Amino acid sequence: MDISVIVPLFNEEESLPELTAWIDRVMKANNFIYELIMVDDGSKDRSWEIVKSLRGQYPAIQGIKFNRNYGKSAALNRGFAAAHGEVVITMDADLQDSPDEIPGLYRKIVEEGFDLVSGWKEKRYDPISKTIPSKFFNYVTRKLSGIQLNDFNCGLKAYRLEVVKSVQVYGEMHRYIPVLAKWAGFSNIGEQVVQHRARKYGETKFGLERFVHGFLDLLSVTFVSRFKKKPMHFFGVFGTLSFMMGFFTTLYLIFNKIYCLYQHMPVREIVDQPLFYIALVAVVIGMQLFLAGFISELLVMKNDHSNDYLVADVIENEVTTEGPVEG
Repeated sequence: MDISVIVPLFNEEESLPELTAWIDRVMKANNFIYELIMVDDGSKDRSWEIVKSLRGQYPAIQGIKFNRNYGKSAALNRGFAAAHGEVVITMDADLQDSPDEIPGLYRKIVEEGFDLVSGWKEKRYDPISKTIPSKFFNYVTRKLSGIQLNDFNCGLKAYRLEVVKSVQVYGEMHRYIPVLAKWAGFSNIGEQVVQHRARKYGETKFGLERFVHGFLDLLSVTFVSRFKKKPMHFFGVFGTLSFMMGFFTTLYLIFNKIYCLYQHMPVREIVDQPLFYIALVAVVIGMQLFLAGFISELLVMKNDHSNDYLVADVIENEVTTEGPVEG
């Protein structure tokens, strides 16, 4: 199979027939063998009934329906598990992503060898209340992740099948699939300018709070990706700095008092100085960070690590059942 198209949807009953017909038209025009996986994320309208009715007209459709709304990440993760195509395309169901972009994305994966290609909606039809925060969000993500993409949040992306089978998307991590892919070893990540179409039906399902959640998720995925296997490297560094700062500050206060007494100079009691309590808090925080690091290391050691390391290829010796050759 050439392509798996995954479409997460939530209350998109008006757009589904037009989107399905458009995708099918593009696939037939390019002689692609494809499957269309529609994941209904707990819609409250007639979206699921329409998916089932479209199945009779378009045999390539597969449908998955959640009991309730779990979010886009859960829908994509379930779609990734069901995908079989050589190239996996994700796109939104609101018709703001154009299926005409699919052949170009497919060629960048198959012919140019990219692991992941993200769409870049260079010209957007969104209000300034969305475009300005989005630019800032993408800038911060580029700096923290080291991935030079202009639009991390674009729903139109293409992946090699191995990539989607190697990453687990949860919470609201769909914005950071390129980051997850990079940390899984798929670093050949590209970008392609794609058309952004004005919303034709309904209204957006995302508010400004997604940028707050997105920033917190970015910190989370960055921390987990870098320190999942070595949490003491994080907690230990900051614990050492905090403890040493408190320890040496305490030594300074003690020796300063001894010196003042020796020189018969007026001196304050150590416990009367605010610096002493700052040093005490620093020592306590340092110890707590050390304990957090030790506990994290114990948890890491206890967990099953059989799926932690991805194997790209294997060369095995041929095993023969023949007996020894007699000379």
